[in-house]
Amino acid sequence: MIKYTPFWETLKNSSESTYTLIHKHNISSATIDRLRKNQGISTMKIDDLCRILDCRVEDIIVYEKDNN
Repeated sequence: MIKYTPFWETLKNSSESTYTLIHKHNISSATIDRLRKNQGISTMKIDDLCRILDCRVEDIIVYEKDNN
């Protein structure tokens, strides 16, 4: 299962916030909500987040095996 746990830590350690992502960088509030709920987002959005936060994909997403 893809999880966005690293994103929140990366965001916390950056100069950005969810407010600036939405209002300055035009990331939709729906995308932020999908990140909160570990729902899928497009690779284009992951690319945008990496560019904005100056980080790697691994700083946004992690794969954890689902034991179900």
